[in-house]
Amino acid sequence: MKRKIKVILILSILIIVYTYVANITLFPKNILLMQGEKLNLATLWGIKIVEKENSNPNIGMYQGGTLIEASTTEENQLTEMGKIDLSLNLFSHIPMKEVSINVIPKTTVIPLGNAIGLKLYTEGVLIVGMSEIDGKKPYENTGIKEGDRIISVDNIQINSTEELIETVNHSKGKEVTIQYMRENAIETTSMVPVQTKQNDYKLGLWVRDAAAGVGTASFYVPSTNMFACLGHGITDIDTEELITISNGELVTTDIVSVQKGEKGKPGEIRGSIESGITIGEIAKNTNFGIFGKLTNKSRLQLSSEEIEVANRSEIKTGKAQIICELEQGNKKTYEIEIQKIYINNNKDNKSMQIKVTDKELLEKTGGIIQRNVWFSYYTKWKASRNSNSCVSQ
Repeated sequence: MKRKIKVILILSILIIVYTYVANITLFPKNILLMQGEKLNLATLWGIKIVEKENSNPNIGMYQGGTLIEASTTEENQLTEMGKIDLSLNLFSHIPMKEVSINVIPKTTVIPLGNAIGLKLYTEGVLIVGMSEIDGKKPYENTGIKEGDRIISVDNIQINSTEELIETVNHSKGKEVTIQYMRENAIETTSMVPVQTKQNDYKLGLWVRDAAAGVGTASFYVPSTNMFACLGHGITDIDTEELITISNGELVTTDIVSVQKGEKGKPGEIRGSIESGITIGEIAKNTNFGIFGKLTNKSRLQLSSEEIEVANRSEIKTGKAQIICELEQGNKKTYEIEIQKIYINNNKDNKSMQIKVTDKELLEKTGGIIQRNVWFSYYTKWKASRNSNSCVSQ
């Protein structure tokens, strides 16, 4: 009996520890709010969120006082722009995690809905696979792995697969020093390239230097020329990680076809960017979408009507409209229904649940659709400008 009680006690402690670890781990590191929006955060008993001493003193709360009380959910309205640095403390005094809240000004935007093409060029070259060369593995025991980005070889900056191939061949089989990025940290290793029967030198690494695809332009900010696309980030098909980019291009696209969705399978719009004209510069690929600056507004058929972006607390359930381009050069509004609003979600960009109700949109697409590129060497979102380039065969 005592043994059984002991086992139950240990399991109970492990469950409690797991619950606390999960709560802290899943808590977002960065939260983006608009001026006047409420901050809704919930914590477990014993975990307190406190404002750090070096935080922006100009950001005021609606009612002032302590930012968050332990074991509660409080709604605090942020009235000033800037940044708040918070600390998740266990029992008030043991720091467990840092959280940053960025308060941005309310702004007006022009909704878009255009089908658009995107070309993203990575910072360095992304390792997407590894393979033996005549039975040899030059990458073995070097620490390098899939998902890392090679940024230099023997102090020569690498920006493309062609530069990597040229630099490795120039080594003539001598050991090379490789710098690579992993989770924003620079690491260094060395490899000895293997000579092939074709007298080339390879590292055994499959790499990629770009991605391209077709998506939807979300909105345009006239005051800054900024645009946003997608509402989610682009990840690599092999590593399933968000692609870190150095720059990119927003280009026009030709809609090729619309495939209607079926149960368990979303529909898709297929487009080509082969002859696309550059109309913008991409600066960021984030979990919240693609951002950059528009350089050729005439290609997007912009409306002159600016709309103020609403806080989540201002969104109401019921009928609404979306803008979508299903036919070349023909944007239309379609009816939807907002069924649920996630007011307390500060973790990601999921703020509502919608249902497509427009008969025309349902007839053409079957409901929700995704956009894929129609290209000989591009596959959906994830592919290389030069196809998969390999320095391992």
